[in-house]
Amino acid sequence: MTPAARAAAAIDILDRILDGQAAEAALIRWARASRFAGSGDRAAVRDLVFDALRRLRSRAALGGALSGRGLLLGMCREEGIDPATLFTGEGHAPSVLSEGEGQAGRAPTPDEALDLPDWLLPLWRKALGGDAEPVALAMRDRAPVWLRVNLRRADPARAAAAMAEQGIATAPHPDLPTALRITEGARRLAGCHAYREGLVELQDLSPQMACALLPAQGSLLDFCAGGGGKALALAAQGAGPVTAHDIDAGRMADLPARAERAGVRIRLAAPGKVAGRFDTVVADVPCSGSGTWRRGPDAKWRLTRDDLEQLAARQCRILDQAAGFVADGGHLAYMTCSVLDAENDDQVQGFLARNRRFEQVLARRFTPLTASDGFYLALMRRR
Repeated sequence: MTPAARAAAAIDILDRILDGQAAEAALIRWARASRFAGSGDRAAVRDLVFDALRRLRSRAALGGALSGRGLLLGMCREEGIDPATLFTGEGHAPSVLSEGEGQAGRAPTPDEALDLPDWLLPLWRKALGGDAEPVALAMRDRAPVWLRVNLRRADPARAAAAMAEQGIATAPHPDLPTALRITEGARRLAGCHAYREGLVELQDLSPQMACALLPAQGSLLDFCAGGGGKALALAAQGAGPVTAHDIDAGRMADLPARAERAGVRIRLAAPGKVAGRFDTVVADVPCSGSGTWRRGPDAKWRLTRDDLEQLAARQCRILDQAAGFVADGGHLAYMTCSVLDAENDDQVQGFLARNRRFEQVLARRFTPLTASDGFYLALMRRR
């Protein structure tokens, strides 16, 4: 596909998303209908779509319209690309710009330049204070790819060398050597022996740093395990026995195979069937995902105030449930991939007010300015 044909495909997909289709579903539908597109074409179109979603408001202003064409025109103006090189009307390229499209567009307002919904901006600023603008701007760029070295299988040097042999370059984090950032060859990871043999796992830096702050000994329950990334990380750190639970058992379907590959043992609890008390309980609760909007940027445009209120109520219920499984003297780790107070500090303070037997040990908020994704951890101890 030519660059212009890729732009045309991105325009069509963006229009579908703006009509209400989820980004991943729109991309999959296009790929299935476009068998001629190779892996490089699919990756390039995906990048165009996700870059546009990350910068939806600013590019719509620059392009003069909240539409697929407006967003791609906004990209051209933002990046200094001559629109005439893409909007040629030839072959599979987008049609030539009309006179009105050529004259439309303006510089984004300061709020538009942050690429966040208007209703969310006050909550964002309240939560992040002086970091609100730089964090919002960081969310407009692609997220780096981070790996966690599985110390059960290899040390960081060996893992890095094994990936380098297959064209994947990495750099360790200065404060957490088991965290490796991919600097080149990220799309080769799925076929890399180091990944397939369990030397490394995909995990963002922020949850890695959060897991490193948790007690890594004694029994552990990952109460909202999802795919089980934190259960795997904490088992590798020495916690055990480890139990993983999720109300949607299907989300844990791959966890037994991943645990075997990683060389750790994890017991799966059926939904709603957790029993006993644990030295550490991790509750990484469903949330807005506001800290991960670089990776799933369409989510920030779908989130509503009502959604946030419903999520907060659900988080409250889950936190109270998880607390019931904490042994005396044990720890409860509350986690979200959000930067918003309503899902973070407000939840923890409300929980502590309801549960006087718990005391806060620490609280950390991670952002792209200090780590990678936006992420929150509050560690509490049961007296």
